[in-house]
Amino acid sequence: MIVLVDYNLTGYVVLFQGTLAAEGWLDLLSIRFVTLQEAGLAADTNDRIIWRFAQSNQMLLLTANRNAKGEDSLEQIIREEATSISLPVITIGNLERLVEREYREQCSARLADIVFSIENYLGVSRLFIP
Repeated sequence: MIVLVDYNLTGYVVLFQGTLAAEGWLDLLSIRFVTLQEAGLAADTNDRIIWRFAQSNQMLLLTANRNAKGEDSLEQIIREEATSISLPVITIGNLERLVEREYREQCSARLADIVFSIENYLGVSRLFIP
């Protein structure tokens, strides 16, 4: 599973990978993180384009974005365009706490669980972790 990392989480990719590896998840699951830049998207790309890109490339979108401000906000796009086969958007509940090892482990375990059982989450618009 490829996880597209939103701009607000770019600096946390290494921490996530390290936590998943340390917990043994990467031995069980194929999870690869791709930043917006690596995907060829600018940091200021609007949410509609990012969401559509993730969906068309069968990627989970990992973000800390929770607002519903404007017609191109992530929440608005999900409401308008999500279908019964859409992949969920994974949203970190508290971005500031990702520096805490225990919180990051909880988020990583939840992400691994979602990837492991992805068929159970198709059509679910958004999942908050941990």
